[in-house]
Amino acid sequence: MPYTPSGFFCDRLIRERERRDGEGSLNKPLRFNGQDYNTLRQECSQRKSLFEDDSFPATVESLGFKELGHKSNKVKNIVWKRPKEICENPQFIVGGASRTDICQGDLGDCWLLAAIACLTLNEKLLYRVVPQEQSFSESYAGIFHFQFWRYGDWVDVVIDDRIPTFNNQLVFTKSAERNEFWSALLEKAYAKLHGSYEALKGGNTTEAMEDFTGGVTEFYEMKEAPKELYKIMKKALQRGSLMGCSIDALVPARYETRTVTGLVKGHAYSVTAVEECKASQHKESKVRLVRLRNPWGQVEWNGPWSDNSKEWATLSKAEKEKLQHQNAEDGEFWMSFEDFKKNYTKIEICNLTPDALEDDKIHKWTVSVNEGRWVRGCSAGGCRNYPDTFWTNPQYRLRLLEEDDDPEDNEVGCTFVVALMQKNRRKERKMGANLFTIGFAIYEVPKEMHGNKQHMQKDFFLLNSSKARCKSYINLREVSQRFRLSPGEYVIVPSTYEPHQEGEFILRVFSEKRNTSEEIENRIEADHPVPAPASAGEESEEDQQFRTIFQEIAGDDMEITANELKNVLNRVITKHKDLNTEGFSLESCRSMIALMDMDGTGRLNLQEFRHLWNKIKQWQGIFKHYNADQSGSINSYEMRNAVNDAGFRLNNQLYDIITMRYANENMNIDFDSFISCLVRLEAMFRAFQAFDQDGDGTIRLSVLEVRLNMSTLGLGLHSKILNRITPVSPKQ
Repeated sequence: MPYTPSGFFCDRLIRERERRDGEGSLNKPLRFNGQDYNTLRQECSQRKSLFEDDSFPATVESLGFKELGHKSNKVKNIVWKRPKEICENPQFIVGGASRTDICQGDLGDCWLLAAIACLTLNEKLLYRVVPQEQSFSESYAGIFHFQFWRYGDWVDVVIDDRIPTFNNQLVFTKSAERNEFWSALLEKAYAKLHGSYEALKGGNTTEAMEDFTGGVTEFYEMKEAPKELYKIMKKALQRGSLMGCSIDALVPARYETRTVTGLVKGHAYSVTAVEECKASQHKESKVRLVRLRNPWGQVEWNGPWSDNSKEWATLSKAEKEKLQHQNAEDGEFWMSFEDFKKNYTKIEICNLTPDALEDDKIHKWTVSVNEGRWVRGCSAGGCRNYPDTFWTNPQYRLRLLEEDDDPEDNEVGCTFVVALMQKNRRKERKMGANLFTIGFAIYEVPKEMHGNKQHMQKDFFLLNSSKARCKSYINLREVSQRFRLSPGEYVIVPSTYEPHQEGEFILRVFSEKRNTSEEIENRIEADHPVPAPASAGEESEEDQQFRTIFQEIAGDDMEITANELKNVLNRVITKHKDLNTEGFSLESCRSMIALMDMDGTGRLNLQEFRHLWNKIKQWQGIFKHYNADQSGSINSYEMRNAVNDAGFRLNNQLYDIITMRYANENMNIDFDSFISCLVRLEAMFRAFQAFDQDGDGTIRLSVLEVRLNMSTLGLGLHSKILNRITPVSPKQ
C-alpha cells in the first residue's frame, strides 16, 4: 500500500462525494440512508405488504422536537394515514402537476412551497425531483421516492406514504384536489432529508430552489435593483430559472401579516410569469406585468391588475387568453411591474447554470466545488475584523485563465460567481444549531507568488486589502455574488463572522471561461526529522547537571524508565517559573519513551535522553516566545506558528487534529501538551523516513504495518484512508 508524507500523516475523514462511476450524479443518485427504492419496492411486492419506513417512522420524532415534539399539544390528535385511508381513488398526480397543487398547511414552510410552485413551471426540472411512473394503482406498495441536490450530490430519498392528518384532513401541504398527493409526499421526503417536519419551519426560498436544481442563486434588493431588472426576470424564466420574492418584515412579531393591499409581509411568493400586454388606453406602449403566487392558495393582491380589477377590461380577449387570466381565489394574481417593485423588497433568482442573464446568449459555465470546514480553535478564524485569527481560515486558490468572450461596457476580465454554502445547520436545529453569519473575501496573489501553494500567513492579510468580497456577512445558508476580475491568481477566504464557530461548508466557483479552484494545503515536511548526532563539543553547565542527575537516577545500567524520566525533567523544568508549569505528566513521559526509544528497550539511554533534552530546550524557547504573558499556555492559533517555528510544515487537516487532541476547552495548549505534540511530530517524520529507503517520498506498507505504526505513534487512522491516498512528489 503506497503512502506519501501527506497521506501518512493525514487523519481526516475521506470526502463522501467520491465520483466513482458517476455516483451522486443525476443518473446515479446516492441512496439516502442506504435505501434503494427498486429493491424495497420489490421486496414489499413479494411479501404482499405495504412499505413502512423505519428510518422516518410515523411517530412524533418525525414530526418535530419542540413545537411538534412530545410535549406539544399540537401532536396529540395527529394520525398518520395512507392516502387510500383518506379518500377514494387517490392519485399521485391529477391532470399534470401544477402550482395550484401546492397549498400550505399548518407548517411555516412557505419558502419550500414557493419553490415547489416554481418547479412546476418546468416539467423537465419537476420530473428530476419527482420521478414519474409512481402511482397508487400499478404495483402499489406504499413506497415512493424523490430526488434532491444535497451539497454537491444528487440523493434519492425513499418514503412510505403515511401522512400526518387531523380529522381525516392533511395537516401540512395539500393539493386543491382532495385526491392528489404528490406535493404532500414531496414535502414528507424533504422533511425526512432534514430530520423532521419541524426542521422545515422558516427558511429562504433559494434554499429549496437550489436543492431542486443544483443551481446557484443571486439576490436583488429592490431598492438597489439594476435598471434592466424586468429584462433579467424575463430571460431568467425563459431559461428555466426559478424565481421567488418576499416583503421584509422589520418586526419579527409581524411576520406573515396581511397588509391592506392583500400582500403578506415576511412571506415567500413564487414569480410564475413576466409578460407584456397592450391595453386599449396605452396605444403606443405595452404594460409590463408580473404574475405571482401565494403558497397559501388564497389571500391575493387587491390592487391594479388583481383578479377583479377594472384594468382587465382594457385588454382584448386574445390578450386575456395569452395571460391565462382567471378570476379565482387560488392564491395567484397579476400586478404591474411598477407595483411589484414598490411593494416587494427582495427577489431571488436560482439559475440552473449561472448564465449571464444580461446577455442574449446562453453560456455554458464551468463549476468547481470545494468542501471544507471551520474547526474551533484552529481554522475558524472569523472575519477580517479579527486579524490575529482571520488568516487561519481555510484558503482556496482561484486561477482565472481566460477573459470573457463578450465583455460588457468594454470592460475586460473574467466573470465568475462565488457561492459559499454552510452545511447541515437545518438538520441540526433540534440540537440547537442556527445558521452562522457567513461571507468571504478575495485577495489577489502577487505574481512572484503564483504557483506557490503555501497557506497565506497573517502578514499577507495585514499588508494587502481584499480585491473583492461579498456585499455583507449574512445568516443565510448560502451567500453568493457575481464578480469580474482580470485573469490571474486569487485567494478566496470563506469565514464565519465570529471566530470559533465550527461547521462544514462547500465553496462553489462558476465562471464563463475556464477556472480552477482548490484548497491551499501546505506540503507536509520537516527541517530536521532525523536525530542529529551528539555534539562532541564541551558540555554546558546545564548539560553537566543533567548528566549527573541522569546517572543518579539511572544507576549502573544508565537507562531510565518513564517514571524516572518524569523525575529528571521536572527537577529542572519546575525551576523555570516563567513557564508557569507543574511539569510533565507520567503519561507524557510514557509517550516520550515510546517515541524516542531507538533500540526498543522501553527505556532511554543517555544518548537518547540527550537528543530528547536538546529538542525540549529548543522547543522551550519557542514556547516562551508565544507565552509572552507568562500564562503558561499559548492559544491554538499561535500553535500553528509555533509548530512552524519548530521546523514542521503541516496541512490544515493536521492542524485540526492537533487542536482537537491537545487544546483544552478554552482552546489553549500548555507546555506539557506543547512538548508532547512536537515529540510525536518528530517521531512521525523519523518513522516515515525510516520506511522511505529510496528517498522518493513514497513508502509501501501492509495494512498491519500501518496499524502497528499508527498505534505506536498514538494516531487514529480512519479505515477509509487506506485506499484513498494520492501520491505526490516529494520536495527536492
